[in-house]
Formats: sequence, structure tokens, C-alpha cells
Amino acid sequence: MVLDTGSDVTWVQCQPCADCYQQSDPVFDPSLSASYAAVSCDSPRCRDLDTAACRNATGACLYEVAYGDGSYTVGDFATETLTLGDSTPVTNVAIGCGHDNEGLFVGAAGLLALGGGPLSFPSQISASTFSYCLVDRDSPAASTLQFGADAEAAAADTVTAPLIRSPRTGTFYYVALSGITVGGQPLSIPASAFAMDATSGSGGVIVDSGTAVTRLQASAYAALRDAFVRGTPSLPRTSGVSLFDTCYDLSDRTSVEVPAVSLRFGGGGGGGALRLPAKNYLIPVDGAGTYCLAFAPTNAAVSIIGNVQQQGIRVSFDTAKGAVGFAPNKC
Repeated sequence: MVLDTGSDVTWVQCQPCADCYQQSDPVFDPSLSASYAAVSCDSPRCRDLDTAACRNATGACLYEVAYGDGSYTVGDFATETLTLGDSTPVTNVAIGCGHDNEGLFVGAAGLLALGGGPLSFPSQISASTFSYCLVDRDSPAASTLQFGADAEAAAADTVTAPLIRSPRTGTFYYVALSGITVGGQPLSIPASAFAMDATSGSGGVIVDSGTAVTRLQASAYAALRDAFVRGTPSLPRTSGVSLFDTCYDLSDRTSVEVPAVSLRFGGGGGGGALRLPAKNYLIPVDGAGTYCLAFAPTNAAVSIIGNVQQQGIRVSFDTAKGAVGFAPNKC
């Protein structure tokens, strides 16, 4: 499953498939499950969906979720028993049974929604704490996910960011990002670039495991990029690739030195600087030695800390205490 802290509906691809992408495991067949049950249209869970419809013949709830990258899933909303690892099975969890799914899910059977809304998996199992550690993108190992009291990142070098709630949506986990440093020098970025409007809920910064690359407001991105370029005068530049405009040809290098990039968190209830591993922001984009700075500008009001920047860091969420923890090398 894809772990997604930016959405609330958990779903798997389901037989019969009207349109399913290729996945690594067999596609789930609900007709073989004794614990599968349709959610009715008049159920509160059906009403909690952002986009829902009704099968007129059966009165069963239909769901649809569309994601920011154009991916989507459509199908039946149902309850099912889920088992994580060797833990006790969890009964009566509302999930999507997706018969029409398209997008960049890369072999995964579906998506485990870890957002803050009422339908998300943590909300349904009443887990106020959970944590995950995402392995490197080229690793054959699986990422890890824990729920409950032992899920908190309690390491001495944990950087804690205050969790900010939006008046507009309960889904996203907003954090108080106060600044960015490159090569130890704070960038000149106005606080407004990362601030959320307390009344409207616009702006702000979210931690989203379902977005690949960190997106920053254009002025903040430009300051980061320019400082990084100034710190890499000896590295040979090459043309941009896809959404990346700052790329290097490192095909004849066995190692390089790049400026350290740190995210600074502030506000009440914690703070500190999270120094990112270099492989979390200078990443290979082909097999020919092209590496790019893995940040991008956004025209949207909200900035996003994506999963490339979270690799190898145990990220813990405590909704009761209102904190997000980042513990490097605690995977």
C-alpha cells in the first residue's frame, strides 16, 4: 500500500476491474471475503465522503477520490477486516473497493490513508499516535509503519514541529516551518511564505508522504535554489529535467560535496532544525549521472514537505499533543 498522510480514504484495487493498473500482488476479490460488507448510502460513513453516490438498485455507497497529480480511484465503499503484520485484526474498517483506478501508484495494491479526517485509518482505529519511516526510493526493503504509544520518535536528536490545525480541513497535517538554511546560512524568506491564515486556513506548510518532491512558494524556492547554486560553483551544470530546473552532470564524479540544507521549525511546543541527508535533496534522475536539486516551486497557496525529503527519517505524529517529530536514522 502507498502511505498517504495527505488523504482520508483507504482503498484497494478490486475485482471485477473496469480499469486497474498493474500491481505486484493479486487484485483483491471481495467475493472471496466473508468479512466484506457494503456501506449503505444512508450511513454516516457514506456522508463523510467528499464525493459519493448511490447504487439505486442496492442502496450501496459509491466513492470517488481524485488526487493532485491526476490519479483517481472509483468504486464501492465497504467495511472490511484489516490486519497489519502480526497485530490483532481490526474489524469494520471502511475502505474503498476500487474498480476503476488510474495513476502513479507503481505496483501498489492501493492506498492507506493516514490523514486527519474521520475516515482515515488512524481516526477509524482511534490512534492518536503513529509513525513511519520511508526507505530510499531505490531500496528493495519495505517502509515501516507503527501505531500506538511506541510509535513516537523518542530519540534524543528528534526535531519536533508544532502541529497546526486548519479551520478549513481536518485532513492535512500542517507544521510551523519557520525557515530554511543552506550551508549554515539562514535564507532571507519572509515569514508570510510559510504562514497559514488562521481565519481562512489558506497558505501554510503540510507534511505529505503522498507527494514526492517538496514544493515551496516561488520566492522561497528561488532563495533556496540560488543559495544552493552559489554553494556548488565547481559542479558542472546541465539542463533541467521535468519539474527540476537545477541539475548537474556528475557522471565523472565518485563523490561530491554540497551545502547542507536544513528545515527550521518554530512556534509553541517545540522547534529545532532538521538537517536533511544530501541524498534527500540531490537525487539521480536517470542512469547517466544527472542529479537534480529535489525541490520545486508551486503556485498553490500551500507548501508541501514531500517524501523524498522524508526518506530515512522516522516521522511521528501525535495528534493529542499536537506535534510532529522527525528522528533521523531511527528506522
